[in-house]
Amino acid sequence: MIRTTLLASTACLIGAAAAAQTLDVALDVPPAGLDPHLVTAFNSVLIASPAIYEGLTSIDNDLNVQPGLATDWTISEDGLTYTFTIVEGATFHDGSALTAEDVAASLRRVQSEDIASPLASRIDLVTGIEAVDDTTVELTLSAPFAPLLASLAGIAIVPAEFETDPEALQQTPVGTGPFRFEEWQPNGYISLTAFDGYRVEGQPALDEVRFHFVPESATAQAGLLSGDYDLLPTIDPATALMLEGQPDLNIQTTRDLAYTLIGMNASVPPFDQPEVRRAVNLLLNRQEIIDAALFGAGVPAGPLSPALTSWALDVSEFDCYTTDVDAATALLEEAGVETPVQVRMIVLPRQDARDIAQVAQQQLAAGGFELTLENQEIGTFVQDWRNGNFDMFVSANGGNVDPDLYFYRTFFGGGSTNVFQYADDELDAMLDEARSLTGTEARKEIYDEIQRKLACEGPVAHIAYADLSAAVAEGVSGYTISPIGRIADIATIDVAE
Repeated sequence: MIRTTLLASTACLIGAAAAAQTLDVALDVPPAGLDPHLVTAFNSVLIASPAIYEGLTSIDNDLNVQPGLATDWTISEDGLTYTFTIVEGATFHDGSALTAEDVAASLRRVQSEDIASPLASRIDLVTGIEAVDDTTVELTLSAPFAPLLASLAGIAIVPAEFETDPEALQQTPVGTGPFRFEEWQPNGYISLTAFDGYRVEGQPALDEVRFHFVPESATAQAGLLSGDYDLLPTIDPATALMLEGQPDLNIQTTRDLAYTLIGMNASVPPFDQPEVRRAVNLLLNRQEIIDAALFGAGVPAGPLSPALTSWALDVSEFDCYTTDVDAATALLEEAGVETPVQVRMIVLPRQDARDIAQVAQQQLAAGGFELTLENQEIGTFVQDWRNGNFDMFVSANGGNVDPDLYFYRTFFGGGSTNVFQYADDELDAMLDEARSLTGTEARKEIYDEIQRKLACEGPVAHIAYADLSAAVAEGVSGYTISPIGRIADIATIDVAE
């Protein structure tokens, strides 16, 4: 209770102060909560990290692992023990000091079945978590796990008192980041104010970051041009084209690590049959979808982004990526599927997802699939997605720097985001082997096999890796678009008065 009282009183003091420099950010939809161990929606993650929350490690814009709340670490020769040294002088936004116990409690919280974190698969090989002293945490693993350091970058550290609380952080987040939560106006904005106890001298450069919820793209564009907004961190290709060349405005573009997808519920007919999932892929024309829904700004997606040059296979290796209606029809007949097939498809509330759904609806109709599209608000979509309440869905998914961080939680039987209820013993065995190896070459051989298997018969039809674009007002300095879709340099961004 002491933490809560301090948080409220400190918020009043900060709220009374006038913010001198504010970064006004326009987002299309409000977040579906701000608990870093529970949220999966893009805007939830974008707001929460790294502005409010930090992990033991971090990922830079070049996709390399860097220190975070851990200044350094050692790894035992057998790869089973990791010892982390916690940074000195870090405090939570409620004024309490960060200790190793907070780190340990945060990791236990992610593993807790009661919390049911979608991040649980990232550290499921961690069998021992010990706060050795106030500044040292030791993790013991059941098997070597090469992606652990990258995994920990996505797990925020929160105060130990929230270990068993599944609700408090959703509306009132408490982290160690450069900005602290100030105010949430439903359907209006979320305000984060500079944390004066942040451990890095001179950071943050801003007094406030205000995330405005602007569902209409035209309204966001007009606000950017008029000076109401300083940054549109994720804009669709149509908006990028319209804003290109505007004075006092910069468009930054990179290859997105995230991707758009069509998901299939592998527990319900007819998608419980691999032949049907292959048929869906054969009916899709990804380039046509990219041209129509993304204005050509993207590339056909395999299971891994081409940005991961050390891991990703070229889509030319997947035989189901050549559109063939006759072959798809033959597969459906072989599987005993009677057409037409009535399908309920839920759609993420993003313009690119809506457009992809409409094109896919037409393409899949050629094989006898009659899709009913449900355009849902974000809370309903996330709930249906997590509960497997769909036949198919169209969405977008954030990418990761290591294949295990996507594949294991998504496709392993019982994985923490295996909403498809997909199960394949052969795939599970490959995933277990790949994550336990330490040599990149040996891991790549297995992940090549996994990509070939998932591309055509998995529960996901990967659609596109888009060109990720952001629109930045000229007065904003220090911002660089990140392929992981976050405002990675939020602590050093400045806005000219």
